[in-house]
Amino acid sequence: MPLSHLPFYSTFILSTLGLAFHRTHLISALLCLESMMLSMYVALSTWPIENQMPSSTLMPVLMLAFSACEAGTGLAMLVASTRTHGSDHLHNFNLLQC
Repeated sequence: MPLSHLPFYSTFILSTLGLAFHRTHLISALLCLESMMLSMYVALSTWPIENQMPSSTLMPVLMLAFSACEAGTGLAMLVASTRTHGSDHLHNFNLLQC
C-alpha cells in the first residue's frame, strides 16, 4: 500500500467507525455516510491520475452524482421522520412497522 493512500483509507475507516458507534441521531449517521462517500470520491479522483488512465475519469463524476442522490434521499427521510416521529433519534424507528 503506498503511503499516499493512507489518508483515504483512514478517512473511510474513521467514518465507518463513526457510523457504527454514534447511532443516536439520523443526521449523524447521514454525515458519516457522506464522509465515506467523500473519501471514496477523492480516492477515485486520484486513481486515474496515479495510473495514467484517462478512460477512468468518468467514474468519480458518476459517484458524485450517486452521492448527491443519496444525500437528497437522506435529507428527505430526515424531514419525514422528524415530522412523523417528532425527533431524529434512531431508536424511535421501527423498521418492521409502516
